[in-house]
Amino acid sequence: MATEYELDEKDLKLIEILASNARETYTDMAKTLGISDVAVLKRVKKLESKVIKKYTIVVDPRRVGYKTISLTGIDVEPEKLFDVIVKLKDHPNVKGLYLATGDHPVMAVIWARDEDELAKIHKEVSEVNGVKRVCPSIILRTLKEIELWFSVD
Repeated sequence: MATEYELDEKDLKLIEILASNARETYTDMAKTLGISDVAVLKRVKKLESKVIKKYTIVVDPRRVGYKTISLTGIDVEPEKLFDVIVKLKDHPNVKGLYLATGDHPVMAVIWARDEDELAKIHKEVSEVNGVKRVCPSIILRTLKEIELWFSVD
């Protein structure tokens, strides 16, 4: 298990800046923090080795051709749980996969180009050895995105 890394206020502010714009220059971050750009560079490198997993972008699936998105609960035979997870992780349309408590032990975010493709994917999922039931919920409209960025409140 990962050990906790002590973050001071400047580290927290750096993470906040990078989360909102990972392309921010070291010079601009230095001005915001009131420290040198070399100090920012050292802090960022340390954060990248200890705290920051990766830099990424957030894409609107509908604008890149995925018109149908589902949040799908998957019921699994307990002894096959990890086999099912391994199989689903490799599916290119499964964009998120979560082990969960509640109604379904596995939750998947699935992107599809249309309803027919989504039905085909759900059928494929239902045929995975160990899957007992597939319970899709089609996302009609996104009201609030998952905030993947870091903020200090």
